[in-house]
Amino acid sequence: MARHGKRYRADLQKAPERDKPLPLADAVNHVKAFKNVKFDQSIEVAIWLGIDAKQADQAVRGSVSLPHGIGKTKRVVAFCSDDKVAACKEAGAVEAGGEELVKKIEDGWLDFDVAVASPDMMRVVARLGRALGPKGLMPSPKSGTVTPNVVEAVRDYGAGKVEFRNDAGGNVHAVVGKQSFETSQLEENAQAFIDHIMRIKPAAAKGHYVKQIALSGTMTPGVLVEVP
Repeated sequence: MARHGKRYRADLQKAPERDKPLPLADAVNHVKAFKNVKFDQSIEVAIWLGIDAKQADQAVRGSVSLPHGIGKTKRVVAFCSDDKVAACKEAGAVEAGGEELVKKIEDGWLDFDVAVASPDMMRVVARLGRALGPKGLMPSPKSGTVTPNVVEAVRDYGAGKVEFRNDAGGNVHAVVGKQSFETSQLEENAQAFIDHIMRIKPAAAKGHYVKQIALSGTMTPGVLVEVP
């Protein structure tokens, strides 16, 4: 069993009862009230879904832009035609291009957080499946990283657009801000993520879709949130 430090145990004493979910605003206030650490903790929402994670037609995956960002920027590369390279770099891409960028990554360069691509570039990007796939960096239409609007995608993901996909237990989670955010900002970001997950319920999913929602900081206990 994991052993927690004094700070975590002290926070646990202040946490609400595990069987009593709170309205989202109250849950945010509880998480923000936990003791500060030496860094600005990320705040994360985790949602337990009533899906069969083994079934491809029940997968929950995608991306969403939150109203107030997530408090960090991401390094984005763009696979695009030559005529869009300058625009992608102006939008914030650390690298942009086609064959030369593919070759650079094949040679071992992976100093980026997100890769986006225009559909016409996937024929060359496909060569990077073994390099990017295991790291979760392969552009995909399902996650929104393959798009005709590649310049806009660079801008969105550079600002912290959130990607998500369910795990084997049927959970999805995402960072929705920092502990230093205003309560209203965290609440609006978390609500936007929850609403998005509700909207994309797979048609094949049966029964109760959202089973449980929890909010937590990087080093805090989780606080249960009332399910809409």
